[in-house]
Amino acid sequence: MSGKSTANDETRRLAAIDLGSNSFHLLVANYQDGQLQVVAKMGEKVQLAAGLDADENFTDAAMARALACLERFAPFLDGVPAANLRIVGTNALRAAYNARQLIDRAEALIGHPIEIIGGREEARLIYLGAAHALAEVHGRRLIVDIGGGSTEFIIGEDFEPQALESLHMGCVAYTGTFFANGDISEKRFRRAEMAAMSELANIQRHYCQLGWQDPIGSSGTIKAAAAVIGARGDGDATLIERDALMKLRKTLIGFGNLDKVAMDGLKEDRARVFPAGVAILCAVFEAFDLKRMRYSDGALREGVLFDLIGRSTPEDSRRHSIESLMRRYSVETAHADHVAQSAMAAFDQVRDGWSLSEEQRLFLFWAAQVHEIGLAISHSQFHRHGAYLLEYSDLTGFSRPEQQALAFLVRAHRRKFAQKELEALPDAVQLTYQRLARLLRLAVMLNHARPEQAPVDFQLICDGDNLHLRLPDAKPQALLLNDLEQEAAFQQSAGLTLTYSP
Repeated sequence: MSGKSTANDETRRLAAIDLGSNSFHLLVANYQDGQLQVVAKMGEKVQLAAGLDADENFTDAAMARALACLERFAPFLDGVPAANLRIVGTNALRAAYNARQLIDRAEALIGHPIEIIGGREEARLIYLGAAHALAEVHGRRLIVDIGGGSTEFIIGEDFEPQALESLHMGCVAYTGTFFANGDISEKRFRRAEMAAMSELANIQRHYCQLGWQDPIGSSGTIKAAAAVIGARGDGDATLIERDALMKLRKTLIGFGNLDKVAMDGLKEDRARVFPAGVAILCAVFEAFDLKRMRYSDGALREGVLFDLIGRSTPEDSRRHSIESLMRRYSVETAHADHVAQSAMAAFDQVRDGWSLSEEQRLFLFWAAQVHEIGLAISHSQFHRHGAYLLEYSDLTGFSRPEQQALAFLVRAHRRKFAQKELEALPDAVQLTYQRLARLLRLAVMLNHARPEQAPVDFQLICDGDNLHLRLPDAKPQALLLNDLEQEAAFQQSAGLTLTYSP
């Protein structure tokens, strides 16, 4: 995603909120002529990961901190169209059992959906942000981003990532594990490093085989380490040399207690989690035999904005993921295209009556394209197999809620209506996805006999949630009439009405 634009493009106001495990970040920017111009930028230490109790639930205090922060962010979102705003949650929101409770309250406060993204998707967006910040630098890069609950590692060139990993280690999590009582010692520090080395062993050989010319660090821990090293006169604030990092390590151990950690260049609200972050950074230097690492300002929130710019265009990474799935599972493309054409014809006839959006049209199209991927596993119950693949695969560009929604459509495209899976979706989208599933079911049914041309010459009328399908003048095939009778019964059992006429 290059972010190219034309000089005639109108200015777009964009915004991203990154709900990190340690900090929340807001970025508002204007986009024009292929460039982002920052309008507002804020960050607050919320420390969600530190607010997990022994049962992996957010405490009331942690949720209160999160909501108070979002309340302060909210005024900066005035004037940003909903389509130009993304709010993404990372490791702590992936891990907490009661995350949905916090998300529901936050969405009610901010008036916009929150997307939980997977670790590799987080890594991809971090790379996208860093790559744009480093656009003038050529060659293969290693990007490292140490967060509160996870650390992302990406190797890429230009704007294309070649390896993406997210490891379960972060400065907040490691503070609770290795420095829980506040004591800092050589033994505790080394235990943290060895735990990180153990995680890194999973990717060490593969990453070293790929290789890189330029190791880059992004986000809080690495930014703070570079700033402290610069303030100590051991380098500038954009470069971390290995010798300077080892001196920093020794100094931190010398403090003896987290409450005593105070250094020029280190913000007070980061001091307690800084030693754990530096321990992870030392392990990264050791595992990859790094001599130096540069700091880059581009990170997740910038990546979210650049990804947002590419959405609903030929550069949409989600489209590439769907095409990849179709190739991987040998989808019969002609039939998938026919189902998609029929689904789009149905969608366009009820779009206004059901207040459906262009983004929802995309999801229906994608579901039609991949509705048969489960056949690669088994013909029996293939709609269930397809839903499982969609929900649990790493799909570039998709958030977890988006994958769940796409999986629901595939699960619901045949047989008994998938009421249980519908109710597992967020309340706010259940009606919309129930309606999209009904359109997909009709499109699949109209193409059951696998005709040479997609049926599009039908009329679909909606009256609230009552649907009426008017078929072309030609006499319908017996198979289609039988399918319609069965489908009307399936929908009736779900409390829905489908009628039809030749």
